[in-house]
Amino acid sequence: MANRFVIAGTGSGVGKTTLTVGLMKALMNKGLRVQGFKCGPDYIDPTYHTAVTKRTSRNIDSWMLSHDVVRTIVSRASEQADVAVIEGVMGFYDGKSPLNDEGSTAEISRITSSPVILVVNAASMARSVAAIVKGFQTLSTDVQIVGVIANQLGSKSHYEIVKAAIEQECHVPVIGYLQKGAVPPLPSRHLGLVPAIERGDLDQYFEDLARAIEETVDLDLLLSLTEAPVLDQTSTIFEQHKKEEVHLAVAKDEAFNFYYPENLELLQARGAVLHYFSPLRNEPVPEIAQGLYIGGGFPEEFAEQLAQNEQTKESIRQAIADGIPTLAECGGFMYCTESIERRDGQQFNMLGIIPGKVVMQDKLAALGYREITGVDGNFFINADQQAKGHEFHYSTYQGEHDCPAYFSKGRFRAQQEGFLHGNLVAGYTHFHFASNPQLVENWLQTCQEGRK
Repeated sequence: MANRFVIAGTGSGVGKTTLTVGLMKALMNKGLRVQGFKCGPDYIDPTYHTAVTKRTSRNIDSWMLSHDVVRTIVSRASEQADVAVIEGVMGFYDGKSPLNDEGSTAEISRITSSPVILVVNAASMARSVAAIVKGFQTLSTDVQIVGVIANQLGSKSHYEIVKAAIEQECHVPVIGYLQKGAVPPLPSRHLGLVPAIERGDLDQYFEDLARAIEETVDLDLLLSLTEAPVLDQTSTIFEQHKKEEVHLAVAKDEAFNFYYPENLELLQARGAVLHYFSPLRNEPVPEIAQGLYIGGGFPEEFAEQLAQNEQTKESIRQAIADGIPTLAECGGFMYCTESIERRDGQQFNMLGIIPGKVVMQDKLAALGYREITGVDGNFFINADQQAKGHEFHYSTYQGEHDCPAYFSKGRFRAQQEGFLHGNLVAGYTHFHFASNPQLVENWLQTCQEGRK
């Protein structure tokens, strides 16, 4: 047995991330090694987990990935850790469909056999909080809600009222609370929480958060409630394959940092040697590169600096012109266009490889899971192959081209998307390579053929 638990919320905005990060630090203060996970496709919350635990946090998504792969990711990452903390997404039962639990935190808790701590915003409520908790208990009978944390309480006496109501009606312990204003909120902006990578040293913030939680949450009770069985590694996709080395350049800095760790590890397991470079620091594509990966991030936040970094821009243009197999996702796609136009109307010249520009919007332009089918001529995913991914951006592409990279199907739309130009595959969708590891094989084989 090991300690593993899910921090679930009754909805978005109830304080899951604040509590998750604070609990991680508080458990570390007890001398425990903590491993973080995030349900769903979000890139930003895991940066906070990683910053506090000093261990790479992992996304686990039961829609994009098979259940075996989810369990294997949790098992692999939890090795040498004392406690695994899984932060939920949205409300506990919110997933791909309103009719079932697919892709939800509830499904992740079942797949990983993890006890659940439910976070409830109890502001301006007393006995009614028990009705909310009971509803979450009874909607599905095969989830393990073993404890409750109440957030946004007015006082300790308010907590005593809420605690009494929940424990009498729901028969689960309320293990603690946070009072309104007890901790500073995590900052947010158009893509959610600011990536920790941009904020420098957060150690003092984490300490303040942990101190507040240590005062009002019973950590020993938490640990006694959250023992869980050790998971088997039933998927073999991450095992090392004896392959010829392929040198792959990966853009990585504050502007481009949205990469699923498993994507990079699958590349490495199949022979890729990764060489990181920073467009933001005007570093060129490494000369040894046989392939190029430009992930998502916040290029619009650094558009002025990126526009000025001609050495990087010219090296990427030349690499793509030379036919180096290149995948550019979301922020990388934006970087490949002629320009980025910010909300204030300012435009900044980007790589100019893709005709047209991207324009930042005040409202969310796209959000949701994507089922992707390739097209003929796409080295990464061909017309007979499928994969899964996710889209989330506040910009729109304005331009015309007749070379879509793939067919993308979401809940409310199905259409050709992206841009295919030679060995450049670019688009807004973030692929999860573990949804179809053959994509990695395709990419690296194309890189090898290019060298020959």
